[in-house]
Amino acid sequence: MRAPADGHTLLLCTAINTWNATLYDRLNFNFIRDIAPVAGLNRQTFVMVVAPTLPAKTVPEFIAYVKANSGKVNMASSGVATAGHVAGELFKMMTGIDMLHVPYRGTPAAQVALFTGEAHVMFDAIPGSIEHIKAGKLRALAVTFNARAQALPDIPTVSEFVPGYEAGGWQGIGVPIATPAAVIDTLNKEINAALADPAMQTRIANLGASVFPTSPAEFGKLIAADTEKWAKVVKFANIKPA
Repeated sequence: MRAPADGHTLLLCTAINTWNATLYDRLNFNFIRDIAPVAGLNRQTFVMVVAPTLPAKTVPEFIAYVKANSGKVNMASSGVATAGHVAGELFKMMTGIDMLHVPYRGTPAAQVALFTGEAHVMFDAIPGSIEHIKAGKLRALAVTFNARAQALPDIPTVSEFVPGYEAGGWQGIGVPIATPAAVIDTLNKEINAALADPAMQTRIANLGASVFPTSPAEFGKLIAADTEKWAKVVKFANIKPA
């Protein structure tokens, strides 16, 4: 934010920036006011996984199960205010179900809780869960983006059952707000050219994501929309920094 606005200092922005705006009361910067969007890089979907011993095999069955066992279902995450946590809170908000959030020290510990039945559901990044899904240690109910995932093509989206639901991570590039438009346009053009490279697309796909080329304006709209969206979730769930 305080770097020279010449296009030589770039910020790797993530979706976390959008809920941090509400999560923290006294940030000494305003992400939307102080950072100019340049371009998107990639988007990542999560997968809603449950313990295989859980009787629910679909999202509607899971919702019904939680309602029938209100207050008895634990939602694991890798920590407070992580992407999986806020994705789960959005699911709770949109379905009206009651689950207890249980934060663990990282993804492996949360997964072990699912294996043992200590926890019942988790919203996890696909690369972290896919081998456990294939091995039958976890059951995938749905992916959280608004399109099916290339890595799990047979798994439906949450939005097929909960219209309007969408959660996921993204990364992009930002610069200090005073950076000249011509510099931003040049950076955007070069970043999008890199994302068009099949080798880059394959590399990003292997990391469980998809390329996300945008104009500066399109990336800015996403940032603004997500900031508003996640503010509602943070307030609904009364999430506080760990």
